[in-house]
Amino acid sequence: MSTKGLLPQPITGEIDHLLATNDRARRNASTFRIIFGWVLLLTGTVFSIIRLLYAPARNDPLSNIPIDAAEILDKCRMLNVQPHTPANFYERKQSDRFQAGTNPTLITNATIWSGRLNGLEQFTGDVLLDGGIIRDIGDIDREFVARLDDLVTIDANGAWLSPGVVDMHSHLGVHSNPGLRGSSDGNSHHGPVLPWMRALDGLNTHDDAYRLSVSGGVTTALVLPGSANAIGGQGLLIKLRPTTERSPTAMTLENPYSTNTSEYDPLHGLRWRQMKHACGENPDRVYSGTRMDTTWAFRQAYDKARQIKNAQDAYCQKASTGKWDEIKDFPEDYQWEALVDVLRGRVKVHNHCYETVDLDDMITNEFKFSIAAFHHAHETYLVPSTLKSAYGHPPAVALFSTKARYKRESYRGSEFAPKILSENGLQVIMKSDHPVLDSRYLLYEAQIAHYFGLPPNLALAAVTSTPAEVIGEDHRIGFLKRGYDADVVLWDSHPLSLSATPKQVWIDGIPQIKVPHVVDKPAFLQNIPKTPDFEREARKTLEYDGLPPLLPNHTSEGTVVFTNVSHVYARKGDSIVEVLGLRRGHDNGIVQVQRGEIICMGEASTCLELNTTGKPTFVNLQGGSISPGLVTFGSNLGLEDIQGEPSTKDGLVPAPLISKVPAIVGGDGAIIRAADGLQFFTRHALLAYRSGITTGIVAPQSQGLLSGLSVAFSTGSEHRLKKGAVVQNVVAVHVAISHSDNLPSVSAQVAALRNLLLGNGEGELGYWFEKVTKGKLSLVVDVHSADAIASLIELKREIEGTTFHPLKLTLSGATESYLLPSEISDADIGVILRPIRSFPSSWEMKRISPGPPLSDGTALSTLLAHKVTVAVGAIDPSLARLTRFDVGWAALTAGISVSTEEVLALASVNVEKLLGVSGSQSGDLVATQSGGLLEFNSKVAAVISSRRGLVDIF
Repeated sequence: MSTKGLLPQPITGEIDHLLATNDRARRNASTFRIIFGWVLLLTGTVFSIIRLLYAPARNDPLSNIPIDAAEILDKCRMLNVQPHTPANFYERKQSDRFQAGTNPTLITNATIWSGRLNGLEQFTGDVLLDGGIIRDIGDIDREFVARLDDLVTIDANGAWLSPGVVDMHSHLGVHSNPGLRGSSDGNSHHGPVLPWMRALDGLNTHDDAYRLSVSGGVTTALVLPGSANAIGGQGLLIKLRPTTERSPTAMTLENPYSTNTSEYDPLHGLRWRQMKHACGENPDRVYSGTRMDTTWAFRQAYDKARQIKNAQDAYCQKASTGKWDEIKDFPEDYQWEALVDVLRGRVKVHNHCYETVDLDDMITNEFKFSIAAFHHAHETYLVPSTLKSAYGHPPAVALFSTKARYKRESYRGSEFAPKILSENGLQVIMKSDHPVLDSRYLLYEAQIAHYFGLPPNLALAAVTSTPAEVIGEDHRIGFLKRGYDADVVLWDSHPLSLSATPKQVWIDGIPQIKVPHVVDKPAFLQNIPKTPDFEREARKTLEYDGLPPLLPNHTSEGTVVFTNVSHVYARKGDSIVEVLGLRRGHDNGIVQVQRGEIICMGEASTCLELNTTGKPTFVNLQGGSISPGLVTFGSNLGLEDIQGEPSTKDGLVPAPLISKVPAIVGGDGAIIRAADGLQFFTRHALLAYRSGITTGIVAPQSQGLLSGLSVAFSTGSEHRLKKGAVVQNVVAVHVAISHSDNLPSVSAQVAALRNLLLGNGEGELGYWFEKVTKGKLSLVVDVHSADAIASLIELKREIEGTTFHPLKLTLSGATESYLLPSEISDADIGVILRPIRSFPSSWEMKRISPGPPLSDGTALSTLLAHKVTVAVGAIDPSLARLTRFDVGWAALTAGISVSTEEVLALASVNVEKLLGVSGSQSGDLVATQSGGLLEFNSKVAAVISSRRGLVDIF
């Protein structure tokens, strides 16, 4: 208990003056004052007791002093103390999170990215981890090292070493994986304002994702309540390693709570608390309100907190001046104390907020509290000056790289937001919103932000030092500095290069990967990728208020000459082959195109002698290449514009096993065609087109067994009546086998599918399934469980034994397919891995193949090794545009030799083959500048479309 405020000021001032005359006394001043204060306090207490016994109470002013006066004054003194780092923090020799038995580790010959100097410092040196902290870095004290027992030495051989990744927006442990009813603790629905809720009280220590996230380099996460509420409750900082205690509390980083209470621990300094707020559509939808309702809920809550704060301040003012007779109980309310602390500047407020109207509401509030960061924040790049006007300091901005248009308030989300915000001096953070995005690949978000223009130092800082600073923990995490926590990642390539994967991860000095599986990477991946110039596109984005035109800059139906071409890849049957290969940078590589058809390729002297019609258009590819256009399948690209807005999408088809199908659409014999609901010119489709995806294949959306007939379409066409807009009207029949509350059992679903394949379907449904059983049409089954896949393999044999026709069966999703590679291969079944980065989001996807560094090989490498035809699909239309990088990542992490031609096939001819798209030889081509389609240094320059007889130039 402190006695500051209890002693007369002249006495305490004299003590300080006398004791400060020498260094030793100055260090002991606080202790002396406490002892001296106790003496005076005990003396005063004895004196007061005597006075109370021998003097009339009503005439004695001391009679009004409460017995807990010292505690009250100490509480008053603490009210406005700010969270801080103890002055002697860096004198520590051991972390408060140190685990006994942890060996010291010396990492030598590392290329170190420290996070210092705004992320610009990098050097070669050594790092010593001891006692759970970084004991030394750079030129290590070798004499000290020699005295360490059980030292583990690791030669990094020049590999990159960085601070651990910090995820500033996660729901790890509260939205656990695999997702089950009994472990969904992210949101309370008991009111729009719930500041007393705590993520700590719902943290599941058995979430399968902890281990996976660590394998991606994530060492610290801010676990937040969900966004159903205007004020959802208090977040929690955790380290992701398992602890010997196995408890949620043991995982916390600088826990602001004492055991089972929400009180600060004054003995160890105040620690930052974290609070979740949410604006806009989510709380509006959950509580059937409007933005006005949600904003009023905020203001009403903060007015309540302000009243409590003002009452506390008035109480303490009277107590400090001895007016005990004018006050009674200390004014506090356990439910509202966290919001009172917000107003006192002791809580980091994290605000889920998308649109300008919501950003402005929060920034212009009358309660004068700072916002640590706006999260999601899709329109912040449009209003940087509004953010800079915020109370206290400008909020940081926590973003996705490209995920957008999943609801109206995210419609203006831009891939250039990180670049634009950083150029306006605002702090940029990349976050996962795990499990919305798998936090294992949070670094990939930084890589994509860097690709679209965020400087490399800020891109890497966006997942390390910047979030550490914003959450108030930059005194111990987010940097590689002496005295900081030993949270360190050793990478197999530069962290911003495609497929960068940890070789090892240390948390509190403890290695987290028991037996790391490391894949050799090409030497060029050790360097920072040289990314394209997107200045023009970013400028257009601002000019058009976040919705720039996405049409090509120029369309030619005449002659186009591509110069400085290094490689040309083309379709040949079901394969891709290289038809032109020159040394990159060779100025004489020429490809001449007329009306979308290549008429010549090779040396300039050969092609330019040809006669052409009209004046040709020249496009310099600067050493780039020409490749087959990519094909996307698996998302709702082509059937929706905004996922959360029913009026912008085709909608759900009737589900026969869930409800009766209306007779007007065919009754029990109905089968729906996706072609009838196609939507062209969506922003998703046009952005995919500009990213090298020229064909989309989409099936009707369904929540049941039967989806319907898929369609293949051109992503760059204006409408379905344009030449080449519909590539193939009917592609395949699509069904799904899964566990669901809405569906009957999996066995019943398989029985229904068997019945249809045996010819018992009615009407049009029976007609199309007859084509399937005769091997004239592909059957695509969306399925993940290995058990369900095994049932489908047996069903295929059964049907083929009855019809004597080979069944063209393709598995989509197929997370657990790698467990049955021989059986799938023997049954001649194809697999579309969707998504390519496996994640145990549900129980039937629990048994994933995690890949390096957790396992040797991936689902892709296992299936390819067994000669299974494999393709790659997408699950999100806004992320489909990244397919070229997804297949590049898949090849680099597979651990097997895969040629460029084979990688391109994963997202082009293999998709067409498995789904049944015919005539692929006449497919589109994509021209890229400065590199190949799969590389971070390239940019799509044009689409060469023989189907539509034109070249679109971007």
